[in-house]
Amino acid sequence: MTRAKLRGDELIAERHLSAEPERVWAAFIQPASIAAFWGGSHATVPAESVTVDLRPGGEFALDTRAPDGATRRLRFVYVSIAAPHELVFDEPVTGLRTTVTISPADDGTNLTVHQRRLPRELRTDQAADGLTSILDALDAHLRHQATPEQGAP
Repeated sequence: MTRAKLRGDELIAERHLSAEPERVWAAFIQPASIAAFWGGSHATVPAESVTVDLRPGGEFALDTRAPDGATRRLRFVYVSIAAPHELVFDEPVTGLRTTVTISPADDGTNLTVHQRRLPRELRTDQAADGLTSILDALDAHLRHQATPEQGAP
């Protein structure tokens, strides 16, 4: 696990994943996969709450449910889509921009999640831990989906 790094109004997380880039890409655009990892260790995402309209200007949205039951609707707008390498989306309420970069590596994928224009309330260690937790959950989700040839249990 590599912790996300907070730099001013930017949060950057880098991770090596053992899955091929196409599977990592699919995890970011398929509702069931988004539901499987987006909440990290701090929330759950009901699969039926995830909607994806994958096109520039299209939206994706989901509900996060905290351990105390509090539910929050998150909504994002796709800015650019370059499958299977880069996905850029904004959160309209805060202006937060997220760029997901997926690069092939010898034995999997190098993933970078770069968030810019973080609102002041998200410039915290808790936000960095939250992003780290989400990528941990993504890694676990991809390992769980692995085929027997890729080392699935």
